[in-house]
Amino acid sequence: MIKIISAGLCMVIALAACNQTTQKTDIGSNTAAAPVDSVNAPVMKFETEAHDFGKIKQGDKVTYLYKYTNTGKSPLIIKEAYATCGCTTPEVSKEPIQPGQASTVKVTFNSAGKSGLQDKLITVVANTVPGENRVHLTGEVTTDDKAKK
Repeated sequence: MIKIISAGLCMVIALAACNQTTQKTDIGSNTAAAPVDSVNAPVMKFETEAHDFGKIKQGDKVTYLYKYTNTGKSPLIIKEAYATCGCTTPEVSKEPIQPGQASTVKVTFNSAGKSGLQDKLITVVANTVPGENRVHLTGEVTTDDKAKK
């Protein structure tokens, strides 16, 4: 009985050791696979990283243009843009932005079904260092009940 327990324990230890080795290899290969030249990388410099749309009525839509400039040394390419909620839609240019050129991220917030304070995080994934750039859209959605008070 002790031999069976000892053999089982050895197998568990061996499997656990194999699993740890695989995880370390995967992490190492992911970081080594994409060398980044941070000195020459594009830089996404926003004029403002947060916008407060103030108070709006439930059901209203608001749009804001986040202006940015590529202050880096190589063309800026946006891979994708997404928000923390389906009620917020970012739109970006897929054309490369040359060093010194400016562009915008258009963000539309649909307040249908929302109420109270809102803070939406918009993430823009690009060939920058770091690869994610974030802006915030904040404000308050009032319902008819709150508007009467």
